[in-house]
Amino acid sequence: MAETKYIFVTGGVVSSLGKGIISSSIGKLLQARGYNITIQKFDPYINIDPGTLNPYEHGECYVTTDGMETDLDLGHYERFTGIQTTKANSLTTGRIYKAVIDKERRGDYLGKTIQVVPHITDEIKRNVKLLGQKYHYDFVITEIGGTVGDIESTPFLEAIRQLKWELGKNALSVHLTYVPYLKAAGELKTKPTQHSVKELQSIGIQPDVLVLRTEKHLKDDVLHKVASFCNVDFDCVIQSEDLPSIYEVPVNMQNQGLDVAILKKMGLEVKETPTLGPWKSFLERRNRAKEEVHIGLVGKYDLQDAYKSIRESLSQAGTYNDHKTVLTFINSEKVTEDNVAEMLKGQDGIVICPGFGQRGIEGKLVAAHYTRTHDIPTFGICLGMQMMVIEFARNVLGYDDANSREMDEKTEHNVIDIMEEQKNITNMGGTMRLGAYECQLKQDSRVFNIYRQEFIQERHRHRFEFNTAFIKEFEKAGMMCVGKNPESNLVEVVEIPGLKWYIGTQFHPEYQSTVLKPHPLFVDFIKTAIQNQKK
Repeated sequence: MAETKYIFVTGGVVSSLGKGIISSSIGKLLQARGYNITIQKFDPYINIDPGTLNPYEHGECYVTTDGMETDLDLGHYERFTGIQTTKANSLTTGRIYKAVIDKERRGDYLGKTIQVVPHITDEIKRNVKLLGQKYHYDFVITEIGGTVGDIESTPFLEAIRQLKWELGKNALSVHLTYVPYLKAAGELKTKPTQHSVKELQSIGIQPDVLVLRTEKHLKDDVLHKVASFCNVDFDCVIQSEDLPSIYEVPVNMQNQGLDVAILKKMGLEVKETPTLGPWKSFLERRNRAKEEVHIGLVGKYDLQDAYKSIRESLSQAGTYNDHKTVLTFINSEKVTEDNVAEMLKGQDGIVICPGFGQRGIEGKLVAAHYTRTHDIPTFGICLGMQMMVIEFARNVLGYDDANSREMDEKTEHNVIDIMEEQKNITNMGGTMRLGAYECQLKQDSRVFNIYRQEFIQERHRHRFEFNTAFIKEFEKAGMMCVGKNPESNLVEVVEIPGLKWYIGTQFHPEYQSTVLKPHPLFVDFIKTAIQNQKK
């Protein structure tokens, strides 16, 4: 395709309608038609990135291969489409303003007065078109965070307005709104959608496609009404009903002709509808699975989005083992020696979750000790791996004060210590070990047999590491260091071979698990948990 096409996805009425899922679904459907696509997210907050945000504020912080801390929606983009995102796929108001201010300080604007229009909007437009111009994608899908009417979103929407005008048929607007059902009246209400579209029109943007989030099926008369009031073609009004799984959304969108509507609006040839064979096979396998495998997530954030990628990776792994993964959050702040057996009861496997800081770590240590001594399949990720290491040092090596320097700066047995390159860093944002790094696996290890290769690449997000001064002691006592970075010698994987499945990774494998390529560690972990259940 000669020219890159741009699709802008906005939202109205309320947040959390699922713009990320709709953007991912559009990408998936266009990809299935043979187009080369990418998806980017613009977040209107002033933080440079979500790296310093509490998960309760913004959910999981997702990390790209090139080490950018981003919004969790980028995880959806990668899981749905299999693309690899970079820092170019994630922008915030903070990054936009910082880029403009840095240029002003260098004198790039030659004495001009710097204003939101044109300087901020030009920077936004530059970043929208950058992916198309630099990497020559057929489609660049841009999701705007927040809702229309938010004061923070105004510069992004003004940039979209200008781009739609400049690009003509090469730009298209998809607007996601909400059609609520009023139970007392027994009616579906389209007025919120009408007001949302009116708000968008007042900015100068006429949506080309409307996606209506709804809990009830919308009949044609409702869709005709929305089309008429909002100046949108009837075949461009799509409904997005609640479905049992987010992975059914692309098929639902295809059945209603969302991709066809987009192609027609952009003047492109509409060829035969793709079969989505592998995707539908995944869904069929998922729907056939009746038996359950129960996995406990031991962590401190009682919020689904806080561990989004881990949850999705476990869910996908369950499907590929023909089981439904039932996840139970176990609050590590409440786990004690007295109640650990009760709190972990009924779980076929345990994940010791990642995180930062002191809160909840004692409960993680208690859980790791219980699962190790009772041979329950256990997967520790990042801080979770570090808790497994500390627990082993305390209860097997006999170092009662064993700890991480993050939690206790004075411990003599700092089995987890700050990384050398982190010691002189004072700024918190974007300064950790971030992104993809190589890891070499020991050939006789469990993880080598799982990956079936010696060299792997996984993504990191941490400041502290396994203290290599203790390797010999750990290995002599039975915890093996089976994965190391070949350049820094950083220990990335530990395992106890004598147990069913007791593996900790310093990296985050959940960032690389997709619908059609589930991560081998999660697949094997779930497989072992199922075997453990049957025994």
